[in-house]
Amino acid sequence: MSQQLPQLGGGIFLTEAGLETDLIFNHHLDLPYFASFPLLNTESGRATLRAYYESFVALARRSGTGVVFETPTWRANPDWAALLGYSEQQLNNVNGAAVKLLRDLGADNPDVTMVVSGNLGPRGDGYAIEATMTAKEAAAYHGAQIRAFAEAGADLVSVLTITYVDEAVGIAIAAHEVGLPVVISFTLETDGNLPSRQSLAEAIKHVDGVTGATPAYYMVNCAHPSHFASVLAKPGPWDRLRGVRANASRMSHAELDNATELDRGDVSDLAEQYLALSRALPKLAVVGGCCGTDIAHLEAIMSSISAAE
Repeated sequence: MSQQLPQLGGGIFLTEAGLETDLIFNHHLDLPYFASFPLLNTESGRATLRAYYESFVALARRSGTGVVFETPTWRANPDWAALLGYSEQQLNNVNGAAVKLLRDLGADNPDVTMVVSGNLGPRGDGYAIEATMTAKEAAAYHGAQIRAFAEAGADLVSVLTITYVDEAVGIAIAAHEVGLPVVISFTLETDGNLPSRQSLAEAIKHVDGVTGATPAYYMVNCAHPSHFASVLAKPGPWDRLRGVRANASRMSHAELDNATELDRGDVSDLAEQYLALSRALPKLAVVGGCCGTDIAHLEAIMSSISAAE
């Protein structure tokens, strides 16, 4: 099934940048618990999200490529939604509405190949491991959100900022059960390892081994390229690593948690870092940004990669 995904057909596809940090710091929106999905409940909120995605559609059109869009649902799982007062049914509805928003955007822009990914986040914090689940528990916990994405017509599901392998395995199992391709994106500390202290290579091999290589591919997100470039210089299962959504900042997760201002980093330097990543990862298929990045970062990244081709 993964071979049907357009982003695996060759060339580079775009994905978006750091949605939540962009909305908070550049658009001055209040996003309690870092959750953007409540914006789907109002006309003005949906217009804000659509305008955000439309900027990347325009960049993809200029760049002659397609886009893989993540639904704005990184926090739309039961524990986080409960803090915002959402019932189970309301949460199911908002996950479906997120897919519809992007499906409608695709219908209005038929000249740009658009892939809709139902986006999951970790059950807990995206940086630190406060509690863990078994793979079976993770499959049960994330299953409802994955089913909502499948019923709404998502092309695949992706989990971003995952911190340990058992949760990744559970998500892969749950996605397989409903027939959706799944992408696993790990976050890394400044030493290039997962917050669990496991290496990236070991994490990919573990998930592939336990699931029979169920994930369509793997990604890295919410880490600066300088944190993991040295890891990629060593032998590893890097043919399975097909996407990168890096932070603009070189700060550690702990430093980012305590930051009161947005660190956009050095746009030109980040673009050069991505160029180096594209050479280290010959099967790189999806590029985007994470915390601190915006459309300007992606424009520079695409320009850098295109110029080298």
